[in-house]
Amino acid sequence: MTIFGTPMSKPLNIVFMGTPDFAVASLRAIHESEHSVVGVITTADKPAGRGKKMRSSAVKQYAEQEDLTLMQPTNLKAEEFQSDLLALGADLFVVVAFRMLPKAVWSMPRLGTFNVHASLLPDYRGAAPINWAIINGDERSGVTTFFIDEKIDTGEIIGSMSVKIEKDDSAGDLHDKLMILGAVLCVKTIGLISDGKANPQAQKVEDSNELKKAPKIFSEHRKIDWSRPAEEIRNLVRGMSPYPAATSELQNTDIQAVTTKVFELRILETRELDVGHSETDFKSFLKVGTKDFDIEILSMQLPGKRRMEIRDILNGKLIENGAIFS
Repeated sequence: MTIFGTPMSKPLNIVFMGTPDFAVASLRAIHESEHSVVGVITTADKPAGRGKKMRSSAVKQYAEQEDLTLMQPTNLKAEEFQSDLLALGADLFVVVAFRMLPKAVWSMPRLGTFNVHASLLPDYRGAAPINWAIINGDERSGVTTFFIDEKIDTGEIIGSMSVKIEKDDSAGDLHDKLMILGAVLCVKTIGLISDGKANPQAQKVEDSNELKKAPKIFSEHRKIDWSRPAEEIRNLVRGMSPYPAATSELQNTDIQAVTTKVFELRILETRELDVGHSETDFKSFLKVGTKDFDIEILSMQLPGKRRMEIRDILNGKLIENGAIFS
């Protein structure tokens, strides 16, 4: 019998740590393999939405669905938590999209702790590797497994798998590809460790200043600069879609500028408009000028509205001809 094409290995007891949907795919793959998930660690429930209702992480929801032992510590350094974690008797810890762990935690299991990271390390260490790969116009991305050490995403690499980034892929598209790929690599990595065949290698970094970075995304990273080349703008929009979304100020005549979100656009072969100036037929077409080519906005979101196709926004007369994007 095989799991994802990997021969059955000696079963291990595993503690899984993760939070979002991206992590659930790996947790599910482990749970459906020959290995035993003896514990799941995820973040505490948090208030979310307009009603501030308590919301559980995607990992918690899956763990409860499968009746897995669940822990939601608020302090990873707490003696009580670490004592309860040790009592689970895990051979190996697996981390996917979680928090930075204290050494007392990641050094606890006899076979160590490895992380599934959504990039081809050592490039894109950090919080937002998927977004930055698209923003930078990369043609390939991938996932890497590595043993956790005292720094962020610097540990010895166990394995990696790559995937092509298609021309029109958004961050959401790449997220879904890497989520599946990460689950495959996760189980394969567990098998290598279980069989004693893992051969971790130090990350080769000749000049850390030349590595591609993946810092946490803030509002200044999301803002579209219409004076930049059209391809650069397109990559930014793709890299921020569907979340957290690229933004632009929209100024209609005699109305205060509002912040909009832009989700999808295409580059035109024309260069007719000044930077940031727009033109529309009020039916299905809205184009904006950039440094080199005009671009056509295909979907966006206005304040207080949902994401809409541009024709629906124009039919509502919400954008006037000649409006300025800045």
